[in-house]
Amino acid sequence: MPAEILDGRAMAKEVRQEIVAEVGEFKERYGFAPTIAVVRAGDDPASVSYGKMIKKSFENAGMSFVLHDLPETATLEEIIDVIATLNADGEIHGIMVQEPLPKGIDEDEIKATIRASKDADGVSPINAGRLAQAPPVSSTPAEQDYLVPATPLGGLEMLKRAGVEMSGKQAVVVGRSNIVGRPMSFLLMQHHATVSMCHSRTRPLGDVTRQADILCTAVGVPNLIKADMVKPGAIVIDFGFNRLGDKWVGDVDFDEVKQVASMITPVPGGTGSMTNVMLMQNVLEAAKKQMKKRER
Repeated sequence: MPAEILDGRAMAKEVRQEIVAEVGEFKERYGFAPTIAVVRAGDDPASVSYGKMIKKSFENAGMSFVLHDLPETATLEEIIDVIATLNADGEIHGIMVQEPLPKGIDEDEIKATIRASKDADGVSPINAGRLAQAPPVSSTPAEQDYLVPATPLGGLEMLKRAGVEMSGKQAVVVGRSNIVGRPMSFLLMQHHATVSMCHSRTRPLGDVTRQADILCTAVGVPNLIKADMVKPGAIVIDFGFNRLGDKWVGDVDFDEVKQVASMITPVPGGTGSMTNVMLMQNVLEAAKKQMKKRER
C-alpha cells in the first residue's frame, strides 16, 4: 500500500491558525504585536523574494515585520552594529539575518552576535549549545531556554501532528548541517529516539538508512534515497529542496519510496511549508518570554 502523504501545507495552515489566535491574545494583553527584524545585506534575488514572503506571512498573522536593508558593500562591523541595536531594542522580539551575506563576511561571527533570546531561527552558538545539552522532553516550548532552527522544528511538528511515536524508535538523519541535520538529530533524541547520523563519508549509506524507523534527509542531493535504501514501513521526512530540470525534488526519490514507506513528506508541499510558520512560532514564543521577564 502506498505511503500516507504528510501534507505540510495543511499542517502549516493549522499551525498558522493557532498562531493567529495566540497573537491576538498577546496583542490584547500587551497592546502591540510580536515583531521580527530581518537584516539583509545586498540584493540577492532569492533573499529578496524570501524576505517578502516572510513579511507577508508575519503581517497576515497579525505580527510585525521590520527590514534593515544594507548594501552589498556593508562591512562586518556595520552589520554587527545593526544587530547590536536590535538586541537592545525592547520593541524587537526576534532577529534574523538573511543569507547569503557579502563575500568576506564571517557568518559565524554574525550568528554569535544575535542575542540568544531574540535568535528567531535558532542559529546562535548559545542556542545550538543549549539544544545539544537539553534533557529529554518533559517541558513545553514556553519553558525552554533556547530557540530551535525553524526547518527541523517544522519536521518535528509534522511527526507530532501525524501521531508518530518517536520514543524507542530507530531514527537516521542523513546530513549534518548546523541548520537542519544536527538540530534534527538532537530533537529526535530529546523525544527518546535512538539516532544515527549519516554524512558524505558514510559507506555504504543504504546499510544505515535501512535500519531507520524514522528517516530524515537534508543533504541537497536530488533523489539520493532510493526505495531499496528504505525500511518497509518507515516514516520519511525529506528536508531536501533541489532543482532538477524544470521541477523541484527532494533528497528522496518520492515516486519510488512512497511505495515502501508508511508515511512520507512530498517536495514541494512538505517540510518547506512548515518553515515559515515555525519561524513565526519562534518569534511569538520569544516575545512571550521577554514580556514575562519584564513583568517579574
